[in-house]
Amino acid sequence: MSPGWSLGWTWAKKEIIWTMLGAQAKEQGDCSKFKINIPHSCKRNPTVVDLLPETPFNQQFGNCCKGGVLASWGQDPSAAVAAFQITVGLSGTSNKTVKLPKNFTLLGPGPGYTCGPAKIVPSSHFLSPDGRRKAQALSKLLISLFLCFQRVNPCG
Repeated sequence: MSPGWSLGWTWAKKEIIWTMLGAQAKEQGDCSKFKINIPHSCKRNPTVVDLLPETPFNQQFGNCCKGGVLASWGQDPSAAVAAFQITVGLSGTSNKTVKLPKNFTLLGPGPGYTCGPAKIVPSSHFLSPDGRRKAQALSKLLISLFLCFQRVNPCG
């Protein structure tokens, strides 16, 4: 088994991952219906892995890029969490139609990894790729990814 964690889930509808920082989907899936902007992953049940420490800065996100290896909370709380950011598309037209992913699977390189519940958080503003237009995201999914991969102290 390769070192590091992996996180999987099943999308509730026909969601796709447009972009991802601090991690990557193991497979892109069938994105053939997209001709110009190609999503990061079109899989209905993506599996995500951490990036390596030498990942370029513009692909990183806070608490990422440890090769999936985490310290225990008792040893070093700042090194016991992992995070990544995803931009989700095709998930609905309003905050009431966005559905959270389900059937999470978290695989760690050993025992003691836990994951919090998924949450929808307030929408944010972002710049278009050309930097000329400010837009508002419909909503962001926060899968407790800031705390999700918390490795607890196996001794209690």
